[in-house]
Amino acid sequence: MRNHLNLIGVITVILDNRGLEPPQPMMRTLTALAKLQSGETLTIINDRRPMFLYEQLDELGYKHETIEREDGSFQITITKG
Repeated sequence: MRNHLNLIGVITVILDNRGLEPPQPMMRTLTALAKLQSGETLTIINDRRPMFLYEQLDELGYKHETIEREDGSFQITITKG
């Protein structure tokens, strides 16, 4: 897990879940989300689209955006409201 401070002073945490078998990516993601402060962003990189995670994010009120990367993995940016 890496932390980055962007130009507007918002902390973004990057979590690379590639190579992990379910349910590890979801468990790692939910653990990292629990540590975020309001307005902070978590970016995860997964081998596959996290369909079950989307339901959890919607229920918890997180904003999220998914981009398919050139290598076939998925980058999901999640912001805590």
